[in-house]
Amino acid sequence: MSDRDRDFAEYFAARSTSMRGTAFLLCGDWHRAEDLVQTAFVKLYRVWDRIAERGKLDGYTRQILVRSFLDETRRGFFKRETVTEDPGDHASPSGGSVEDRVVLLRALARVPARQRAALVLRYWEDLSLEETARVMGCSEGTVKSQAARGLVNLRGLLPAPTVTL
Repeated sequence: MSDRDRDFAEYFAARSTSMRGTAFLLCGDWHRAEDLVQTAFVKLYRVWDRIAERGKLDGYTRQILVRSFLDETRRGFFKRETVTEDPGDHASPSGGSVEDRVVLLRALARVPARQRAALVLRYWEDLSLEETARVMGCSEGTVKSQAARGLVNLRGLLPAPTVTL
């Protein structure tokens, strides 16, 4: 195995799980998330030798992932998500109840793709406005409007909170 292949394999092993989580939040389906991650890493491998700043690999890989998701969504490559009674497999919740997490993921899957991408990058990946705009390939103003619209849509899809005293 060449040094190039070994370096790439190490990076893939270290980061593919995290990228899969991001992809799942974008598309709402673990199988599609795996396909998106595979597509992103294939594209990354093709340009591996041209990447001078290895410290920026995560951002570059995330950018490829999000743009692949948006391209496939635009082209109608995958059918639109539909809400079903069976949420499928999902990651273990890190906080809150399982039911809350399922409700949130179902609602997020119904938010339009660009708005969902803005929400995932800004609030899940905790990217700055500037970083999100670069990853999405748009202006900061577009990120602001997409995130704001996404939050409005997401709130409209979530049940009203109940307060128990």
